[in-house]
Amino acid sequence: MKILTYTTLYPNDVQPRHGIFVEQRLRHLLGQKNVQAKVVAPVPWFPSSSKHFGVYADYARVARQENRYGIDAYHPRYPVIPKIGMTIAPALLAAASMPIVKKLIADGYDFDVIDAHYFYPDGVAAAIIAKALNKPLVITARGTDINLIPQHALPKKMILWAARQAGQIITVCEALRTEMIQLGVDGGKIHALRNGVDLQTFSPKDRTAIRAEMNLAQPTLVSVGHLIERKGHHLVIEAMRQLPDYQLLIVGDGEEMPALQTLVTKLDLTGRVRFLGALPHQRLADVYNAADALVLASSREGWANVLLEAMACGTPVVATSIWGTPEVVRSPEAGVLVGQRTADGLAQGVHELFARYPKRQDTRRYAEHFSWDDTVAGVFEVLEATISKRSGFQLLASKKTENLTV
Repeated sequence: MKILTYTTLYPNDVQPRHGIFVEQRLRHLLGQKNVQAKVVAPVPWFPSSSKHFGVYADYARVARQENRYGIDAYHPRYPVIPKIGMTIAPALLAAASMPIVKKLIADGYDFDVIDAHYFYPDGVAAAIIAKALNKPLVITARGTDINLIPQHALPKKMILWAARQAGQIITVCEALRTEMIQLGVDGGKIHALRNGVDLQTFSPKDRTAIRAEMNLAQPTLVSVGHLIERKGHHLVIEAMRQLPDYQLLIVGDGEEMPALQTLVTKLDLTGRVRFLGALPHQRLADVYNAADALVLASSREGWANVLLEAMACGTPVVATSIWGTPEVVRSPEAGVLVGQRTADGLAQGVHELFARYPKRQDTRRYAEHFSWDDTVAGVFEVLEATISKRSGFQLLASKKTENLTV
């Protein structure tokens, strides 16, 4: 099977953690099944790589083509237009990507199916390409592409159009599948296949040594994710006022960094809250091991990978009960779900967890049920069925044409 993975959510040489969950699923698929893959992962166009322009300069520094873990990845540039960009982004993505996709075919990589990730704008762009090239299409929905973007009328129409073009659809949790059905998508072709966790990278280590290295003396909480409002880092910080015996580590970077630092100072928490920035996976695993609990205060999540990453290191979680999270946190060994997304609710959740703190080895065993094996098997079956169905339609059409000719 030859697949073309298409998404803007894919790591690159400048942003190695960007969309890493897409790369992880693809790597496990290639490792377990007889599959070949190439990746087209467009990045926004920007004229300068000067560091003065921050994240925009990062886009300019991304290589046009690279090879990650033996997988060729291509990064065409597409224009991002302020204000009106959201509505025309799928067309801009498709136009920027089509020359590279056609060249891959011309050079001998005539792929069997497009494996697209994130419904809008990526999945819509993939649907445009698939329709133009008469290729089968599978789209994976991952979170805000379904639980937020369809609130806008035109993107919703385009998402529903792309869903009709797709032979099959994957969602990373049952909650997203239910939401897509409510939007009007045929539930018969939607498959809930959750993300897995890398049980080798995220595994128990010498906590005592790591905590000594990090100079951690108090019970330690960690909040991990992009520093944006919907991740709720500000709520975790505010909850620290009710948790005087705890310290907090915040992992990630993003636009909310200055505001969060100001909040820490305002609440007089400087000595108990530490910002670690974005970390590579190996170092993040150390932080999970050092922590006593992960706190996730998101307002929206499809399937939050950080939950399983922490659990795989033996660290239980306190998390808001939203979207796919209840499908991850299903027993006391995993942690505690918080119904109220407030600082008070999070503080109460921390107290509840520590009142009945699970054995770390039990938390690890819980996470071991979420390996990539079952997911990869399901993804392969979905891709195979999509290809077979299209081949059957083409064969039927060919026979009808022959009969008409006769």
